[in-house]
Amino acid sequence: MTLPASQEVREDAAMDYGAAIERSERKYLERAGALHEERGDAPALLAELLAVQPEKRKLLLANSARFQTWGVYELLLERSWKMRASRGDAEELARLAIELAAHLDAAYYTSELIEDLLARAWSYVANLRRIAGDFAGADEAFTVAYLHLKLGTHEALERAVFLDLKASLRSEQRRFDEAIQLLKRCISIFRRQGDEHRAGKSQVNLANVYIVAGEPEAAISMLQDSLSLIDPAQDERVLLCAWSNLINALADMGRFIEARGLYGKARALYRKYDDDSYYGSRRLWTKGKIEHGLGQSDSAEALFLAARERFLADGLPYEAALVSLEVAILYAEQDRTAELKRLATETLPIFASRQIHREALAALMFLEQAVEAERLGIEVAGKIADFLRRAQADPSLKFEAPA
Repeated sequence: MTLPASQEVREDAAMDYGAAIERSERKYLERAGALHEERGDAPALLAELLAVQPEKRKLLLANSARFQTWGVYELLLERSWKMRASRGDAEELARLAIELAAHLDAAYYTSELIEDLLARAWSYVANLRRIAGDFAGADEAFTVAYLHLKLGTHEALERAVFLDLKASLRSEQRRFDEAIQLLKRCISIFRRQGDEHRAGKSQVNLANVYIVAGEPEAAISMLQDSLSLIDPAQDERVLLCAWSNLINALADMGRFIEARGLYGKARALYRKYDDDSYYGSRRLWTKGKIEHGLGQSDSAEALFLAARERFLADGLPYEAALVSLEVAILYAEQDRTAELKRLATETLPIFASRQIHREALAALMFLEQAVEAERLGIEVAGKIADFLRRAQADPSLKFEAPA
C-alpha cells in the first residue's frame, strides 16, 4: 500500500502514490467501510497523540487500541513526508509509525501489508538521513527497509517508492551508475503499471542524475520525453521543473535558439510561479543565459543582476555565486575592468558571510585576486564557473587554480 506524497523540495522529487493506495485497498482491505471510518477518525487521533509529551507517545500507542488503526498509521507517514523539510519532526513521525506497526492487528490487516508499511517508514527515515548528510545512517535504514520489503506483499509500486528514494542517496554519494539503474527500474515499474505521470516524474529525477554526472545529452533526451508523460492536473510544479531543467540544459550546451523557443512555450507556466523563491529567480537566470548566448548583452546583464539579488534575498548564496560568475564572464568579454573589479569586491564579502563551503569560497577568492591583478580572462572565468557548478553537487571537490 503506497502513500500519497506531497511535492518534493529541490533536492528529492517527490512522488504521489495515490494509485498504489487504491490498488492495495482493493487487494488487502476488503472492509472498505471500516477503512473509510478509520481515515475519518485519524486526524483527531493524531492531534491527540501529538498533544502529549514526546516521551509518552509510544506508551499511548502501545496501550490504547483507539490509536492502533490503519488510518492513524497512514496519516503518520503522510505527515512525515510532508514535513521532510523539517527533519527532526518528520523523523519523529516516521518512528512513531514504526512503533505503531508493532501494535497493528496482523490478522485483520495482514502481516504482509504491515511489512510494506514498515518498508515505507524506514525508507522515509533513510531519506531524512540523506537530507541531513548522514549517508551511512541512510544506508543502514535502507537495509532495514529492504528486509521488510522482502517480507511484504511484493506490490510493484511499493518497490518503486523504495527504488526512487534509494536512487537519491546513490546520486548524492556520487554512485551515479547505481542511481541511474535504480531509477530505470522505477520508471519501468510505472510504465508496466500504465502510470505515465509517475514515470515522467521519475524521468525528471533521472535527468537530474545525468546532469550531475556530466551527461547533459542524456538528460535533455529524458526531459523531452517526460514532457509528454507528466500530467499537470496531478502536479503542475513537476511539469515546470521538467521545462525549467530542459531549457537550462539546452542553454548550458550552447543551444540557445532551441532554448529560446522552449522558453516561449513555457513562459505562461513560469509566470504562474514567478513569486516562488526558486523558480522565479531561476527563470531570470535562464533567460539571461539565453540572451547572453544570442548576443543581447544589455538584457542579459539586467536579468543576471536581478536573479543574483533575488537569490541573495531568498537565502540561496550558492546560486547567487553562480550567477555572479555569469556577470563576470559578460564583463570580461567586454573588457569592463572597472565594473569587474567592483563586482569582485562586492561579491567575496557577501559569500564569505554565508554558508558556502570552503572550496567554493576558495574559487571566489581566486576570482577576486585574478580580477585585482587584471588577469581574469573569459577562459579562466569559465573554468571557475564550471568548478562551482560541479562543486555544488559534490562539495568534496578540491579547487585547483586555473593556469
